[in-house]
Amino acid sequence: MLVNAIGPAALPAWLPEDARLYLAHVCGARTLRELARAEGCHASTVMRRVRAFEMRRDDPLVDEALSAFEASRPAALEDSATREGSPMSAPIRTGLKHHPDQATIDREARRILRRLCEAGAVLAVAPDMEKGVVFKGTVRTAVVDRTVAQAFALKDWIAVKDSGRLITYEITGAGRSALKRLLDAERAHQPGFAEARAPFADQHRTWGERNVMEPGEAEPKRVRYNLAESPFAALARRRDKDGKLFLEPDLVAVGERLREDFELAQMGPRVAQNWDRFLTAGDRGSFQPDAGKAEGPAKARARVAAALRDLGPGLGDVVLRCCCFLEGLEVAEKRMGWSARSGKIVLRIALIRLKRHYDEVYGGKMPLIG
Repeated sequence: MLVNAIGPAALPAWLPEDARLYLAHVCGARTLRELARAEGCHASTVMRRVRAFEMRRDDPLVDEALSAFEASRPAALEDSATREGSPMSAPIRTGLKHHPDQATIDREARRILRRLCEAGAVLAVAPDMEKGVVFKGTVRTAVVDRTVAQAFALKDWIAVKDSGRLITYEITGAGRSALKRLLDAERAHQPGFAEARAPFADQHRTWGERNVMEPGEAEPKRVRYNLAESPFAALARRRDKDGKLFLEPDLVAVGERLREDFELAQMGPRVAQNWDRFLTAGDRGSFQPDAGKAEGPAKARARVAAALRDLGPGLGDVVLRCCCFLEGLEVAEKRMGWSARSGKIVLRIALIRLKRHYDEVYGGKMPLIG
């Protein structure tokens, strides 16, 4: 790794890899070809990464941080004379005791980035300011050490919004993802039972809740699901031992088509449709597609009703739960009393049957929306 090539204790562990490449080339005098061999890529790739990071020096915080590393170049080259091998193996001494550690950056990120996520919030820094200040309008909401702000800029968590004597920064998409990952990791360490978490996947998830009526229940239950992706879409990416997709694209298409009709059928003031009557224990015959005005487009309701009736009990249940209610397979299996890992097989059979229904009714073409 580059950190060992420059010096194992020279650079902080939180420094981005592109910054390491840049410093190894500029301060360590390592050639692009040498860095490419160490990275296992082409020299042109390293050159683009180095040049791209050099362009970021227009950011004052990034320039200050890199200047602190470059200021120690003579000491690094002097050390190299007493070491064996390439002069690039000399450590870069930059007074790293003044740089924050990873724990400090994570702690401050949870505090500062959360403030920057607020509407109209900016981080203001100036050459004569030892600290950065977060403002929301004219109200100061937080103060952060300048070295921590430099680390945020190096990680591309913040970016320049307005330049001048007083420079303001705003949070980036990478900063929002990092905040979600840090907050999820913090919750994972809290006491209590929880499922295993995937921090890098959770940063792209947006959780929401939906009311679902269970057969025989008087009150609806709240189901937690990912607004950015359905469990059905996650299952569609699974492959078997031969690398073949578990769900073919045409099966995924019919599942998403049913969900589109389901969402259209819930448009209007009355959002909570009586779709629970399609479940196994419900009274299927009492569903009236034209029971009221504000219950969504009649054609969409009719298409969902026809598809679920054609699938019948069991198959219609799993499709409705996984594709429309966005329940996970494990939750659906538990609520329907099925054995573990049987839901995905039933879901695949149901989607094949659903595709046949669409082929028979619409001649192999998807119906128009509405």
